[in-house]
Amino acid sequence: MSSAMVYVRLWAHLFATCLRREPLTSGLLLAALALNAVVFAGIGLALKFTVDAIVAGDAATATVGGCLAAVAFALDRSITAVAEPMRFHIMEKVGHLDVELAIMRASAKLPEIDHLEHQEYLDRITAVRGKSWAVVGTAWTVVDAGSTLMRLGLTLLVLGSVSPWLFLMLPCVGAQIWLDRRGQARQKRAELDLARHQRAQDHFFRLCVSGKAGKEVRTTGAGPNLVERLVESSEQVRRLRARGQLAGSGWSVAGWIVFALGYTAVIGVVAVEARAGGASAGDVMMAATIGALLRELVERAVWSTTDATGSVRVLEPYLWLKRYAEDRAPSEGGLAAPDRLVDGITLSALRFAYQGASKPAIEDLTVSIPAGSVVAVVGEYGSGKSTLVKLLAKLHQPDSGRILIDGTDLRDIDTDGWREAMSAAFQDFGRYQTTFAEAIGIGDLRNGDQSALDAAVRAADAEELRSRLPDGDATQLGAEFGGVDLSEGQWQKVALARSRMRAEPLLFLLDEPTASLDAPSEHAVFESYMARARQIAAATGAVTMVVSHRFSTVAGANLILVMKDGRLIESGSHDELLEADGLYAELYQVHSESYVG
Repeated sequence: MSSAMVYVRLWAHLFATCLRREPLTSGLLLAALALNAVVFAGIGLALKFTVDAIVAGDAATATVGGCLAAVAFALDRSITAVAEPMRFHIMEKVGHLDVELAIMRASAKLPEIDHLEHQEYLDRITAVRGKSWAVVGTAWTVVDAGSTLMRLGLTLLVLGSVSPWLFLMLPCVGAQIWLDRRGQARQKRAELDLARHQRAQDHFFRLCVSGKAGKEVRTTGAGPNLVERLVESSEQVRRLRARGQLAGSGWSVAGWIVFALGYTAVIGVVAVEARAGGASAGDVMMAATIGALLRELVERAVWSTTDATGSVRVLEPYLWLKRYAEDRAPSEGGLAAPDRLVDGITLSALRFAYQGASKPAIEDLTVSIPAGSVVAVVGEYGSGKSTLVKLLAKLHQPDSGRILIDGTDLRDIDTDGWREAMSAAFQDFGRYQTTFAEAIGIGDLRNGDQSALDAAVRAADAEELRSRLPDGDATQLGAEFGGVDLSEGQWQKVALARSRMRAEPLLFLLDEPTASLDAPSEHAVFESYMARARQIAAATGAVTMVVSHRFSTVAGANLILVMKDGRLIESGSHDELLEADGLYAELYQVHSESYVG
């Protein structure tokens, strides 16, 4: 499909959505735009009627003509004043309720999280963010352009009745519009170029004003450096935007010069014809007035187009996001996740690399994990531990190799069904600023039972935290919305409790689950979660995978996987790996000595 047809279909869809959401307001706006096109030409005709009556000495007719001209002019201005707020009301409503939600749903429905780490995707999200109204505005820009062309056509018919020379205003107007659009295209490219710098600017600003980062910023003295980087990013944004706007303005100025020269020449020709008796004084007045109003009409068209520059800038990123989501939409159906694991999970020649990375995060990983096992994954930072967890959760698809669930390729299992059959606590957990109960309860939206919430809180050693909350389970969390601000360890306990909400998962993933907890809490949590691992193993043959850098928490695992540079270099039980005297034994010795010291 051609790009033009893509735009046409999008505009048709957006316009149909406006009619569905706001039928009365949209209908009135269309009627107002159509009436405005007729009224504009009526101003010139009324003025011609008035001047010719004055020249003929007919005062009554001149008075009527003057009144008609005044009414037409007032109607033209009134319709313009009313149409703008009507249009923005429709644009904001449809933008928030349809376009913005569609972007959010499309992003949330993507089964993997690659797009959240994809530079091009993030650039487009930055360009569209907060501008959903402008996407809808592109459809109304087309409607407004149609109304403007109608006004222009009627105006040219009126002008042509005076002198064919007045038709020469049309190419002058066309040249002005073409040159102005060249300027808009230049500004659009500049906005895409500066998106990355704008994200950096926002990031440094948040760091400078964040309460959480404020302590480190002050104790480390990093404030001036952050401000310097903020200024540098802001200057990059300003420079790129100014360059784009300057180039766009240059094209626009050139267009107005062409129009002004053409207008002056054409009106001069008509004045010469009138002097020779080929036109009346009213014709000259009408031509000059409508010519001036035509310039104002074009100026308004340029203003509305410039005002809708956000629409032009975000339409291409919006279409890119739409295509991205459509190309990666999950396939319908898929095999159901098993009710229980019998054989277990097999990783066969697994390989995965992040986009733009110089080397794979996982390389040639092969291992069998028996059903009912507790598996620990250890290794230095960057060894691929968290990536392995994400692959098992289907947050990424392997580039090659397979993950087999009781012999069935994980790719063939329905993603939603697999996610419902697993539970996880991730290293980079979410901090949901809602009530305490809701922040935990979203761990399993199907299970709203109070007893499940209580059990999850106990398992995460979060009962003391719960008892200190002023409104109990109804306490709002997060200072941003006037709630209770939690420490990092307390937020992690909420995340751990959230992962405990799902009663009997087939796969239980714990990625550095206690990194922010103190030693007593860490011990209590691991005792609870290992007991749970044994319980779900007996019930469903579940596999529990624990990623941890604290060796005291992994020694009791049935199977320990030792990772280095994305490869599995050792596997076995704690005793077997110590006896092998390899990397695990070395890391364990370093860990033990650090705690003794």
